[in-house]
Amino acid sequence: YIVFEYYNSLVFTKTLATIILTLFFKLLIYHIQSMDKKLKSKKKPWPTKKAMEQVYEMNLWGGKEFDFYSGEGSYNLELVTPYITIIKEFLLSFKTPITVCDLGCGDFNIGKKLVAHTEKYIAVDIVEKLIERNEKLFIIDNLQFHCLDISKDKLPKADCVILRQVLQHLSNDEIQNVLNRVKVFKYLILTEHIPEKKFIPNKNIISGQGIRLKSQSGIDITEAPFNLIVKEEKQLLSLKLNNGEGVIKTTLFTMF
Repeated sequence: YIVFEYYNSLVFTKTLATIILTLFFKLLIYHIQSMDKKLKSKKKPWPTKKAMEQVYEMNLWGGKEFDFYSGEGSYNLELVTPYITIIKEFLLSFKTPITVCDLGCGDFNIGKKLVAHTEKYIAVDIVEKLIERNEKLFIIDNLQFHCLDISKDKLPKADCVILRQVLQHLSNDEIQNVLNRVKVFKYLILTEHIPEKKFIPNKNIISGQGIRLKSQSGIDITEAPFNLIVKEEKQLLSLKLNNGEGVIKTTLFTMF
């Protein structure tokens, strides 16, 4: 009897130990997998300058036949023509031409059609080779090009700043830095690609070629976390994309 009880006790102890070890290893594996997922989800942001250089070098926005291509939004006439028309109307509404600072000017396919209606047009982009190329192609008396990081560098003086589908590619921290700099401009013309229906604004992303549309979000600078205070807000243009992938919205903000 004693031997029998001892044997049962030994079997029970081994079984219990096996169960405990099994649970331990399962918890360990779960913990390792969770940590791995967290590490993968916390991708180390690539510098915005490098990301934008890659966009043009690898034709990530299309246009392999171009030396530099800023995407369909700069070439699709259904998007470009009404935009140029409405911006021209704004620029021509002033008795004396104003100075414009175009932040994120890209390949300048759009900006080149606005220069004539300004006193001075200052075009800025973060990609140095792109700016060098633009300086060679577009030689106009009242046109200047600058290679700047608009979230870090001091911006040129102007009456109006244009940000056309730029903020949508930036992280919230970089957007906040940009907004801190554009407060000194009297006018801000902002164009953003946003969902067509109601959405949660300003979900954070890593700066790069992508935008917030995939996560059903878009930029609204008057909403949290930015909460930019403006004197007046006026929608200039809203273009619904035929493929059902959102709306291209252009808004004029009067800052003071």
